[in-house]
Amino acid sequence: MNYFEHTGKYFLMLKQVFKKPQKWSVFRETLFREIEDLGLKSIGIIIFISFFVGGVVAIQTALNVDSPFIPRYLIGFATMRGIILEFAPTFMSIILAGKVGSFITSSIGTMRVTEQIDALEVMGINSLNYLILPKILATLFFYPIIISLSMFVGILGGYYAGLLTDLFYSEDFIYGVQLDFKPFLIVYALIKTVVFAFVIATIPAYHGYYVKGGSLEVGRASTKAVVWTSVVIILLNYFLTQMLLG
Repeated sequence: MNYFEHTGKYFLMLKQVFKKPQKWSVFRETLFREIEDLGLKSIGIIIFISFFVGGVVAIQTALNVDSPFIPRYLIGFATMRGIILEFAPTFMSIILAGKVGSFITSSIGTMRVTEQIDALEVMGINSLNYLILPKILATLFFYPIIISLSMFVGILGGYYAGLLTDLFYSEDFIYGVQLDFKPFLIVYALIKTVVFAFVIATIPAYHGYYVKGGSLEVGRASTKAVVWTSVVIILLNYFLTQMLLG
């Protein structure tokens, strides 16, 4: 099956996904469960990675800014810009694509190979709407919160890196973080996050829903979903950066 056929099938899938749920009570229960599975259970790993990567960014910046003519507050400025513009929205989204994407593909793919999806369709339930729409809404709602938390924790990690290593003064770091702060940078990061969240929910769901075979094929589909989700995120990151900051 060529790429054009996959793309057309993907958009036809979305057409069925965005239909009115048949039972709102069931939909609400499923939505809250997806928020827990796809969002709340990812907070720990996001905080851990953000804190230490923020510290590494600050340390590397401090080690490279060794000229007496370069003000030390640029360490905080560069750390803040790097985390808000790229690290938090893009790098964290790729981490989530690996963690959450594989989970989505494997869970839906298992339902496909065990004929649970066929049973839903026999009962007259729109399986695409029932399985995928709650995942999309859960990621669109919760991932901006996670990425905002990642921004804060990453900058905090840079601050504590200065306290622990004595490579730069914390006052200089705080001044650099506050220097020339533009609120649009946060808006830019959150716009990217919403787009990436949609990709993280839908591409793995597509690979899981249309998987054929047994458990081995489900594993292969999970790997393929993570790869393609990461590729699409990187491509979209380029175009979004051009449109929003160019």
